[in-house]
Amino acid sequence: MNRPMSRTVRAGVVALACLALAPAARAEWPQFRGNTQQTGVSTEVLTPPLVLLWSFEAGDAIESTAAIDGGTVYVGSLDGWLYALALADGKLRWRYEAGAEIKSSPSVRDGLVYFGDEAGFFHAVSAADGTARWTYETGGGVVSSPNFWNDLVIFGSYDQFLYALDRKTGALRFQVESDGYLHSTPAIAEDFALIAGCDGTFRKINLETGAQIGELQLGSYVASSMAVQGSSAFTGTFDNQVLAVNWQTDEVIWRYDNPDKDFPFYSSPAVSEKLVVIGGRDKLIHALDAKSGATAWTFQTRTKVDASPVISGDVLYAVSGNGDLLALALEDGAERWHYEIAAPVTASPAVAQGHLVIGNNDGLLLAFGKPTGGSAARGNP
Repeated sequence: MNRPMSRTVRAGVVALACLALAPAARAEWPQFRGNTQQTGVSTEVLTPPLVLLWSFEAGDAIESTAAIDGGTVYVGSLDGWLYALALADGKLRWRYEAGAEIKSSPSVRDGLVYFGDEAGFFHAVSAADGTARWTYETGGGVVSSPNFWNDLVIFGSYDQFLYALDRKTGALRFQVESDGYLHSTPAIAEDFALIAGCDGTFRKINLETGAQIGELQLGSYVASSMAVQGSSAFTGTFDNQVLAVNWQTDEVIWRYDNPDKDFPFYSSPAVSEKLVVIGGRDKLIHALDAKSGATAWTFQTRTKVDASPVISGDVLYAVSGNGDLLALALEDGAERWHYEIAAPVTASPAVAQGHLVIGNNDGLLLAFGKPTGGSAARGNP
């Protein structure tokens, strides 16, 4: 005899059924390096080969990394405009004139898009229609991209200050002075901002108080943004090294130096549980053991690699300065696909919602995705 289910069991079955039918959360890329820890890891599993789905032409070079949020792509250009495009087809939704070159990668949070410009202004505009909400003037160009902690938006400036502003109003909450340009984007580790700049100093700022509570000399100036994994923060330097820093104790865990070539690291690292992957001006992509800094593999490129790589599942997407877009096996660096963009590239890829989006120095924004309708992949598998 079958006994009827209790109310509790029935409720559990219904809940499981609803979960099974609910659509999966869409992967977003709302800011530089994908998340506040700046790991460069996408929650989107995008497997090659890919095809070029659409392109959009801006008025000048695109050096900033696109943000992808809610089916819209946001990207800045050296023509001084921030563009919002439909992710599905690249059609222009709106554009906002900053009035100066935009190298800062935009970040999206709670309906606002944030970015800086070369005139030293930091902007917050509506993600829906591009109307200005507020601006804040710093004393130098803003290349650093915005990051977030609670109700703060945090970024660096070439006036040598790290700024924390109220996200809604743009009011200054605090600023921290360094001894050099702040080119990189601050990473967030728990309640702290981590950043290093052209003074070669790693700084840890308590975001509740605005006080700097940690400092470490790295030995050379830094343009690479830090990636945080657990108690470790990883970055590259212009002294030809990749560093792992224990941000809790302000100590260097390991240093990696290419034994055969001495070239700076401008690229920001992508970090999985096991690997730290970073591009070098030595024309190599380096994959290092996250615990020891030992070389796991390297991949030879034709030109320097300043763009920052992205991890998507078991694939690493990277692009070299001449425009070679690469998909490599994360495990061993074997090439799985490549596409020749045929123009210099400074920007880094963004991967979300079935798309890889990247800009080039000719002013084109390119969106790649999976082949549809039986079409063959464009590129070189």
